[in-house]
Amino acid sequence: MVQLQRIAIAPEQLQNQHLYLTAEQQHYLGRVLRLKQGDRFIIIEGQGQWWIAELLVNLPASSPQAKLIEIVSIQTELPIEIILIVSLPKADGFEEIVRCCTELGVTQFIPVISKRTVLKPSSQKLERWRRIATESAEQSERQIVPTIFDPVSFKLGVEKNNQSCHQYICEGRGNYQSLTQELISIETGKIPNKIIIATGPEGGWTEAEIQDAIGIGFQPVSLGKRILRAITAPIVAVSQIVGIIEKT
Repeated sequence: MVQLQRIAIAPEQLQNQHLYLTAEQQHYLGRVLRLKQGDRFIIIEGQGQWWIAELLVNLPASSPQAKLIEIVSIQTELPIEIILIVSLPKADGFEEIVRCCTELGVTQFIPVISKRTVLKPSSQKLERWRRIATESAEQSERQIVPTIFDPVSFKLGVEKNNQSCHQYICEGRGNYQSLTQELISIETGKIPNKIIIATGPEGGWTEAEIQDAIGIGFQPVSLGKRILRAITAPIVAVSQIVGIIEKT
């Protein structure tokens, strides 16, 4: 298949096999990419499906602007969900985490405010994070655009999902088993449907936070012998999970 440009859309933009583009999407396809009536592109509806769409008009134009031509059969997603709980790092560090971990296959991001969290994000920050996730999903040919939840307290973050899955909290200090060792059972065919992994702020989690997480079913793990930055740790953790999952 000829390489076609990909854009992510919201499911509600599809109606009766037609596509209703936003003003921003029309600008991108028409002015930036210079697509014309009859040109084709790929849409990612963010919930696991790709379509080839064809422009019905030159852009900008009133709705609908495109029609669906055919489903694209592709499988780029991991066989499990990876939910990443991240204590927000300072400055723009979370943007890099979202960008890299979307490429790696994370399905949900839960930013949390822990005891040592410095950043207190604005609503504009949240919008930017979601835009970065969408762009990264497009670029890495994901079928799913990850969900980024509103920031919550550490307590609410670790309690957000049910506990019938593998849950790990990463800690750089302490004599904990490595995440890789804990995931050996996956290599023997016991692949879980979901893995939740939590990574801390600069300076690490407090002992109280570690104990709170253990109390609701989290297993503390190490990511190695070196102390990692708050930006590096989640990327390393997800990479280790993906490396094991894609070997099975």
